[in-house]
Amino acid sequence: MQLMAGNANRPLAERISEYIDTPLSKVEVKRFADNEIFVEIRDNVRGSDVFIIQPTSFPANDNLMELLIMIDAVRRASATRITAVLPYFGYARQDRKPGPRTPITAKLVANMITRAGADRVLTLDLHALQIQGFFDMPVDNLFAAPVLVKDMKEQGDTARITVVSPDVGGEARARALAKRIGAPLAIVDKRREKPGASEVMNIIGDVKGRSCFLVDDIADSGGTLINAAKALLKEGAKEVKAYITHGVLSGAAVARIASSELKELVITDSILPTDAVIAAENIRVISIDELLGKAIKRTAREQSVSSLFY
Repeated sequence: MQLMAGNANRPLAERISEYIDTPLSKVEVKRFADNEIFVEIRDNVRGSDVFIIQPTSFPANDNLMELLIMIDAVRRASATRITAVLPYFGYARQDRKPGPRTPITAKLVANMITRAGADRVLTLDLHALQIQGFFDMPVDNLFAAPVLVKDMKEQGDTARITVVSPDVGGEARARALAKRIGAPLAIVDKRREKPGASEVMNIIGDVKGRSCFLVDDIADSGGTLINAAKALLKEGAKEVKAYITHGVLSGAAVARIASSELKELVITDSILPTDAVIAAENIRVISIDELLGKAIKRTAREQSVSSLFY
């Protein structure tokens, strides 16, 4: 087995490498004057089971292209099997046609990873589960739930916690997590007028006097979380925290969350935290290095990955 990492989230790759006691292979990534990416694998990978760790987060296009070129380089170097490890799968929100003459970009990205030469994909909390079907290869979609649940239980008395889905679409995810900690479920019913903007309508479930934990896979602009927190506090919630797998947090999202009524936003390091995220007093980052490390080891040994979650 060999581990490789691109530049999208090098610290996470190093922690995974340390956890499974396997050094990162030497990879040199250069850019030409016109910003073309050039990759050279410095270690011999002939006959190896190679895992390439590279989330396709911001800058999404650069990181995706770097991943594709690394896969191609390893394939041409005669690796036996190539697994693309994507802690965050970019373009996952473009999983269907929202209107006429629009693309299904998640499928396009899946095709590109396949044609580049990957043999399987290991990813985390896909925004839409049907994306697994976009690949004609094995896809292991891991869940951050064990990491999030462990942190939730460390926050205090779970008997006073209510898990909240910020929209109806995330109800299944929130319900599964609520079941793990034995907490009741509430749902925020909202209407989205346009992308990036949401209007909270009402709360389904009892949240009065409870510590509410909002649960979702992606936080981008932060608007949904902030509006949901306001609505929950208005309904009598004691406090509101949010647990999000992928902290995209684009634009002024960090500043909005820092000045919001959210007591705390907890995100994983599937995406490399920015300096603003690290500096924010009410944003905390927890690591998924052990989760991904265990999945990589099980994949290399041809063992069950789903047993990590059941």
